[in-house]
Amino acid sequence: MSDSLLHGSAYDGAMNPRPLLAAVAAVLGACATPVTAPPPAQAAADRAFDLVITHARILDGTGNPWFRGHVAIQGGRIAAITRGAPPQALRAINARDHIVAPGFIDVHTHVEQSIQDRPTADNYAHGGVTTVITGNCGGSDNDLAVFFKKIDAGTSINVASLIGHNTVRRQVMGMVNRPAQADEIERMKALVQQGMQAGAVGFSSGLIYLPGMFSSTDEISALAGVAAAHQGVYATHMRDESNRITQAIDETLDIGRRNRMPVQISHIKLSGNANWGRAADIVQRIEAARASGLEVAVDQYPYTASSTQLSVLLPDDVLDGGLPEARKKIADASTRATIVARMVANAKLRQRPSFAYAVVASYAADSSLNGKSIAAINLQRGRAPTLEQEASTILELLAVGNAQMVFHGMDEADVRQFMRYPYNMVASDGSVQSGLGMPHPRSYGTHARVLGRYVREEKLLSLEEAVRRMTSLPAQHFQLKDRGLLKEGLAADIVIFDDKTVADRATFSDPHQFAAGIEGVIVNGQVVVEGGRHSGAKPGRALRGEGYRP
Repeated sequence: MSDSLLHGSAYDGAMNPRPLLAAVAAVLGACATPVTAPPPAQAAADRAFDLVITHARILDGTGNPWFRGHVAIQGGRIAAITRGAPPQALRAINARDHIVAPGFIDVHTHVEQSIQDRPTADNYAHGGVTTVITGNCGGSDNDLAVFFKKIDAGTSINVASLIGHNTVRRQVMGMVNRPAQADEIERMKALVQQGMQAGAVGFSSGLIYLPGMFSSTDEISALAGVAAAHQGVYATHMRDESNRITQAIDETLDIGRRNRMPVQISHIKLSGNANWGRAADIVQRIEAARASGLEVAVDQYPYTASSTQLSVLLPDDVLDGGLPEARKKIADASTRATIVARMVANAKLRQRPSFAYAVVASYAADSSLNGKSIAAINLQRGRAPTLEQEASTILELLAVGNAQMVFHGMDEADVRQFMRYPYNMVASDGSVQSGLGMPHPRSYGTHARVLGRYVREEKLLSLEEAVRRMTSLPAQHFQLKDRGLLKEGLAADIVIFDDKTVADRATFSDPHQFAAGIEGVIVNGQVVVEGGRHSGAKPGRALRGEGYRP
């Protein structure tokens, strides 16, 4: 594969595909509408296939060992998987004995606006991802019917979405901190119903974010029940991922049991030094729920740092009414002092000696702060290196604008313990990137990092198991029924990678780097990535859930 792009900026030339690849895209056709492929023998006899991937080590996504063979594609679907001599096709890609697997399914992303800004989704495509699920952490597009139409108009990867709790609560109640009234619950249920009928694959909550942090378990359960009636999943960024994580898990499981619906615990982690070493106990708690009959799974990104907004460091009640109201409280000297004291107390409770773990990823008010920690910014402003002064610096930043942050707060041993859990999917919690700011590298390197570091180097997982977690497991849990396996008749979403070289290149200091070793990506039968270059093709489409009503 070409290294010229990967060693430099991830966007050098990415939007200028070579003429050959443009011709390939034209040959393969622009229609991603599913069709039923003829039986392999009939297709071979009647005419050549559209495309064949030859000399592959095939990992079909089930967790079974690889086998050597060829994969033929016709009309956007897998038409035949054969051994022996390669079948005839209009075009052949020689896999050169590398791995051919189902395209990776990233179950936890936030691509609502970013994929519309950059529909080629380069960072995901170059990472082997052919499908993403967005609408996580309680935040989805306000109108999923319109959103899905925009996706169908042209993207390089497939997109499914959840309907978000914060989104519907904000439309009905704004940012107010109070229980929902009965009529408000009904109006929110109607919005969830509308989202499920538009094609959402489930319902999500983000209970550390506005305004979901103000909601009760009963409110969330009532709305999740609407999704359950349409065979949807309940996916949640729980109320707590640190000191009170067991209570947060219990609430999550309770909602699943009440509605007899599948549960997805988002980006499983243990934040704060005080909680390090608890992963085995958390896994045992989840496994006990499965043993009791609850269909629960988790997802994880393979890093010891998370990424979210700076405002999450404020006490919940300070955010009553939203960030504009919080700024009024920050402006009052007496209230500000109380807020600082509470932030310091919370940091100490989590055994945080300073806010050095919090690093600015993107701050529109002052981009010169991108990549700097709160502790460094505090010193830059001539202040003493104390928790109190650093908390004051945080309030200063929030008074001007919110920031996207990277929080270095997890232990590698816990990351590894969670990764061993067999019902754990690989997910980035990222977005489509355009080469700006200092974002978390997970948007570029998540799947390649698992395959390179945790499979090949550390042997924490087998290759077959890792691919299963990236393909058939998420397809099954979220009911993406024609994805996640290399099987005749299913959609031709395929990744070709070299298991000996696949690796993440994106780092916290240099995040805009595509993964290495991903040699080819095919979406709905069309070549999207080949030889380290994006073809510019946009064969992706919206994947709608079981409740979809045209």
